[in-house]
Amino acid sequence: DEFYLYNHLKFTITYKEEPEAGGVHITGFDVHPVSIQHEIQTAGLAPASEVSTCNAEGADPPVNDPSTYLALRTDDRGNDLTVIYSYEVEWVESDLPWADRWDVYLIGSPDDDIHSFAIINSLMIVLFLTGAIATIMIRTLRKDIAGYNEMQTLEEAQEETGWKLVHGDVFRAPSTQPMLYSVLVGTGAQIGAAFFSTMMCAMVGLINPMKKGQTLTAIILLYVLCGCVAGYVSARIFKFCDAKAWKQNTFLTAAGLPGVLIAIFTVLNVFLHIAGAATAVHFFTLVAIFGLWIAISTPMVFVGSFFGFRAEKFHVPVKTNQIARYIPELPWYATPPVSYLLGGVLPFGSVCIELFFIMSALWLHQIYYMMGFLLAVLLILGATCAEVSVVMTYLQLCAEDHRWWWKSFFNCASAGFYLFLYSLWFLVSRLDLVGVLPVVVYITYMSIISLCFSL
Repeated sequence: DEFYLYNHLKFTITYKEEPEAGGVHITGFDVHPVSIQHEIQTAGLAPASEVSTCNAEGADPPVNDPSTYLALRTDDRGNDLTVIYSYEVEWVESDLPWADRWDVYLIGSPDDDIHSFAIINSLMIVLFLTGAIATIMIRTLRKDIAGYNEMQTLEEAQEETGWKLVHGDVFRAPSTQPMLYSVLVGTGAQIGAAFFSTMMCAMVGLINPMKKGQTLTAIILLYVLCGCVAGYVSARIFKFCDAKAWKQNTFLTAAGLPGVLIAIFTVLNVFLHIAGAATAVHFFTLVAIFGLWIAISTPMVFVGSFFGFRAEKFHVPVKTNQIARYIPELPWYATPPVSYLLGGVLPFGSVCIELFFIMSALWLHQIYYMMGFLLAVLLILGATCAEVSVVMTYLQLCAEDHRWWWKSFFNCASAGFYLFLYSLWFLVSRLDLVGVLPVVVYITYMSIISLCFSL
């Protein structure tokens, strides 16, 4: 085998004159490597020396020609190979505005087709679920409700089965941890509102996706400002459960997820400082984040909680029975954890293709710029979760199980478990981390992301 060395670089720099600014803006550059056997003078080289294959007057610019490649081999006497490294610069005036200089990397990417396929894949899942819900609503429920509303004898009423038997228990408040349930739902609403606001800001140009630090800062600030959403949603659900400890509910909503994340991040940051890692965060940065939580996020949660508890309680169309109905043995598909694992497949499947590009941007230093696609996937994910909850809850009610609150939550939250498994596959197949600490950092961060995705 013959080996050749690239020893010449051709720089092509494009620029646009800006008379108002009194100068020029560099809008792009291109570099082409060339392998060429320069003619070496016997007198040696000096800064003013002319090389006939490079800077001599009238010399042709070096090009990649197999006959002039620089082969990596010594002469017959075994002397060292002398190499001349050279370069040339060509300035080309362009009409491309300086603000659009990144378009050469963003427009016409071969990944656009994959993004389009991801959208089509997600839409097919939504259409499938919509068809399932339409079948349930139009055929099954309409027929059942029509027969249920007809005048019936006592014997006919006793023959009723399925979801109609639990109408007096279906709006019963969750008997297990209503406080925790309201806090988790409120926190999830805050995360969803923050990401949706971030996507909208990126769409209108307020956030530049090329600046990852700016985007992360915007997500944190919008998450803090969306604390009122968490407080309001958590308060409305907690009030429906006839609970009275509103101060504890508000405090846990404000401190639950941020407290857990800050504790995990602080412990991890200590180990990073001990190891001298460049990714360690300065102490004052943690203090600033803690200040945002105390000074902005917590008051916003209390404001939202105030309006949530002041709002009127949800009215239900039927009266709840005083004694809960007996729950018969459930079919296998309605029994946890099988129902949770089945419910999380479709929400994760609707975003799994887009997740590859997001993970590559997070851990492989690639560029993620398709904010329009990401917003569409986010909306499709929300629709998929809603439709999965409707279908799974209907199947559960048909099995005469009225305890749907927590099950409807975990049916979609289990998608975060699939995301964590996907991150482990990404670690093994795509990343080449050396040492224990980088792996621990990766698993910790992906655990946090999976938790937020679940909520």
